[in-house]
Amino acid sequence: MTQGRATAIGFSAVLMWALLALFTIGSAPVPPFLLNALCFGIGGGIGLIWTARRGFAVLRTVSWKVYAFGTLGLFGYHFLYFTAFRIAPTAETGLIAYLWPLFIVLFSGLLPGERLRALHIIGALVAFAGAALIVLRGGVDLGGASAPGLVLGFGCAITWAAYSVLSRRLGKVPTESVTVFCLATAALSLVAHLALEETVWPADPLGWLAVLALGLGPVGLAFFTWDIGMKRGDIQLLGVASYAAPLLSTLALIAAGITPATPVIGAAALLIAGGAALAARASATGAKSR
Repeated sequence: MTQGRATAIGFSAVLMWALLALFTIGSAPVPPFLLNALCFGIGGGIGLIWTARRGFAVLRTVSWKVYAFGTLGLFGYHFLYFTAFRIAPTAETGLIAYLWPLFIVLFSGLLPGERLRALHIIGALVAFAGAALIVLRGGVDLGGASAPGLVLGFGCAITWAAYSVLSRRLGKVPTESVTVFCLATAALSLVAHLALEETVWPADPLGWLAVLALGLGPVGLAFFTWDIGMKRGDIQLLGVASYAAPLLSTLALIAAGITPATPVIGAAALLIAGGAALAARASATGAKSR
């Protein structure tokens, strides 16, 4: 598989994550950890079907340490994210949590064979500014954000960036291993739900369809394609391009009539596209110099 193809496959995860907010709204009033358990269960089911084509013996070739790492990454990120928003349900918490694409770009410079260029960093910062316009378009209210919530938001950003970048070091581990990550995360999410939440199921068939759509895409297949992108694609470019997710998510909400269109969204689109272009130029320059 070429790096370009792997990068495109990885970016498909970003496209699927763009539908996360829309489908999550449709799944209301299911609480977060129960929704996590249902969706990761569906995602793990998809993985079992995909793994069956190669045979389940491939899963036995993977070390338990890798399974522990992947489960910690998937469940740890979501646990920290949901807990952060329980403590501080503010836009500022969301912005801190969305530092992970920038951290992916920065951490990638520590990987063997990867060279982090100035344009990668500049592009990530420009794209982050675009994402900030979207997340904070309702205004900044630092008084509403508690320090513990912001710290947990920062922790979830570090967790996802570390999981993504360290996946590169596990390049020989088959992507089928994500199946076990998903199933283990579903089990742990169920435990968290029983301990922390009241059980509330979708209100109607559309709600169940939204849960199914989440499990099939944003909280299912997306983690498999992201694994391919992180292991074999252009990791810096994918990190910067990930800032397209909040923009595309907002556009999906606009198309559904849930969020109004504003000039701020247009400005954010320009910043995110510009940041991605800078990162792409840095990657292209690096490819020519090798």
